Amino acid sequence: MPAPSSVSRAVPSTAALPSVPPRARRPAPLAWGLAAGFAVLYACVAVNRHRRGLTKAYDLGIFEQAVRAYAHGQAPIVPLKGPGYHLLGDHFHPLIAVLAPAYRAFPSPLTLVVAQALLMALAVVPLTRWAHEVAGPRVALLVGCATGASWGIVRAAADDFHEIAFAVPLLAFAATALGRRRPLAAALWSLPLLLVKEDLGLTVAAVGVLIAWQARRERHSSPLPGLALAAVGLAATALTVLVVLPAFNPSGSFDYWQQLDGGGQGGQASLWELPLRLGWPPVKWLLLFLLAATAGFIGLRSPLLLLCVPTLAWRLFSSNSHYWGVSYHYSAVLMPIAFAALVDVLRRVDARRRVEVRRARRGLAVSALVAAVTLPLYPLHEVVMPEAWRTSPRLTEIRALLHRIPDDATVAASNRLAAQLTRRTEVTLVCRTPEGPGPQWVAVDLRDPSVQAPCATADTARMLAVYRERGYRPLVEQDGLLLLQRP
Repeated sequence: MPAPSSVSRAVPSTAALPSVPPRARRPAPLAWGLAAGFAVLYACVAVNRHRRGLTKAYDLGIFEQAVRAYAHGQAPIVPLKGPGYHLLGDHFHPLIAVLAPAYRAFPSPLTLVVAQALLMALAVVPLTRWAHEVAGPRVALLVGCATGASWGIVRAAADDFHEIAFAVPLLAFAATALGRRRPLAAALWSLPLLLVKEDLGLTVAAVGVLIAWQARRERHSSPLPGLALAAVGLAATALTVLVVLPAFNPSGSFDYWQQLDGGGQGGQASLWELPLRLGWPPVKWLLLFLLAATAGFIGLRSPLLLLCVPTLAWRLFSSNSHYWGVSYHYSAVLMPIAFAALVDVLRRVDARRRVEVRRARRGLAVSALVAAVTLPLYPLHEVVMPEAWRTSPRLTEIRALLHRIPDDATVAASNRLAAQLTRRTEVTLVCRTPEGPGPQWVAVDLRDPSVQAPCATADTARMLAVYRERGYRPLVEQDGLLLLQRP
């Protein structure tokens, strides 16, 4: 049966597409089948990218060191971030500790990327089931496929590992519960977001505001529980940013304030600069346009899309250009919200109004088109690319170099090589000044395109000169590959 609606003119699920004959609907097999299919695709891409040496110390290596520590009952000390660096001083993501038992059983970076694939794919389930209830199996299939193939989720699923893998399904379930007018379920699904990342407390607050707004608008319950949830979200963000993160951070502060004050150049941005920062440079408009198109543009009519505001706000106001565009993993949390907004609008379509039905069909077509057009631009297409599965001579050379480093050794490595070593060695970045006698091994790939970040090329060259001065012996030095051993 269709989900209950507060809109008196809402009609059954036959509104958005040509008539669907009444039938006993069974959305679960479709939803779980799509989720399983996308989980396999995500895992194939992510595992193969690690096999090809494309994963990085920032961020797969960092999270593996943290989860590895949790798996052995230790604090998440991450040498890749610095000597004795406690990772809860960088971002607040204690929920990743739930991966510790799986990592203890299967100690490998692949455990993390497979877990991420499963979590990301899980977001397909509630959205597909809700679309099935609202508009039948064909729309459910379209929404499920568009969600699984959406640019934000696909990019994140193939991009190392990040804590927001937990946020994607939680937001899908929370937004769906909001759309179905199930405030308690929405609150319960959103609360774990407080343990995923510090900024998501603002999203929890947005969920609370929507619960309160629904209660006040529909007059079926008190808005106080929603307002209480909003207060909890705001308080949790304030507590983690002002107290918890500084307590664990070596500098005693929150590292990311400077990205909201003009990049730390001359103090805080003035009020007149904020609107300009919101809309400039134009790459920010690309992000907003693509998000609206993902929701078929009709999703802009749904209040659920307001859940995107906290994430968009800190991204667009930040001075970090990585946050502005449609690359990296930052847009994954926006995808389930966009599709929930799309389904929410379909739920309120009046089948007697042909204009609304045509608008709904166009919205679905736009959403499907966005998924189809962006699919070749993001890594999911690597599944069908033969060259992505080949082992290049360069990869063979890298494996031979890494094979010479024994287990449990201390290593200073470049970004991508470090990600291959975190499972079995204590690895740091080559550009960091070492403590004590220095690492036993130094492994660098100077042709690694990521070698400039997080390590500047000049810093890497400086430290390599230092190691040579200390008498480190070169065992491999060819084609940009360098392996040094401490005397």
